[in-house]
Amino acid sequence: MNPKLAWDDFRLVKAIADHDGLTGAAAALSVNHSTVFRRLGQIEDLIGMPLFERRKTGYVATVAGAEMAALAGRMDEDVTAFARRLAGRDVAPAGELRITTTDTLHLHVLIPIIAAFRSQHPAIRLDVVLGGQALNLSKRDADIAIRASDSPGETLVGRRVATLAWAIYGRVEDEAQAGGDPRSLFQRDWVSLGDQLSHLKAARYVREHVEPERIAMKSSAVLGLTEAVERGLGIGPLPCFIADQRPGLRRLSPPNPDFATGLWVLTHPDIRHVPRVRAFMDFCSAELMRLRALFEGTG
Repeated sequence: MNPKLAWDDFRLVKAIADHDGLTGAAAALSVNHSTVFRRLGQIEDLIGMPLFERRKTGYVATVAGAEMAALAGRMDEDVTAFARRLAGRDVAPAGELRITTTDTLHLHVLIPIIAAFRSQHPAIRLDVVLGGQALNLSKRDADIAIRASDSPGETLVGRRVATLAWAIYGRVEDEAQAGGDPRSLFQRDWVSLGDQLSHLKAARYVREHVEPERIAMKSSAVLGLTEAVERGLGIGPLPCFIADQRPGLRRLSPPNPDFATGLWVLTHPDIRHVPRVRAFMDFCSAELMRLRALFEGTG
């Protein structure tokens, strides 16, 4: 192969193969479309053969293009693994630590834990990324994940610190009028998790037991669902660690074990012994375990 080829050439070919065309590749590489088009032509001239077939449906890799993209993927994995090994050689709890979690855990639980951790480890800077979708710890999108899950990932290591319990809640003032009769719950208005969270067990419960015309609102945010119940839009399933801290809400049922999920603190095996990672994992896990009664709806 022509010795003038560079690593960026491999990355460009892989980006085109991954996105089936130049537009997606340009966006992924943060360059413009014409740059990708021109550089691909130069690479094909260098190696003396086409790397993609131009079709109406997009760019389809030739045998040479597919091989070059596959090689780029392996090189990328090697570089990422090397970066993780270097990170593992840190000797003191210092530097930046990226944590991925949900907005509900961040706002209701983690802020005071992070504040206490920073008072003990002021040399560690925390970057908290919020979102329902888990970032890729293997690719170093994040160093630590604090997530609710029944299947946290076979490639990750960590510990299950608690069980997150859910129950059905309504407003205290409404329940005083309704008398809290369990038999009438399904005849009332409900709020539920939106389509983005339809895989959660609490969302499936509402879908299977409540008539669609009884669902007054759906929300992709658990905090939004909590506010909706507080505003009287309907009753609905909420995490106990949030709803039990709202004096205006009342449980209409005991915590349902079918709704429960595990609460995990996780990292990648290659960086679990990095001092800043280990320091936060140990500190955060211990603090979350102190709150187990709150999470499990027993305190």
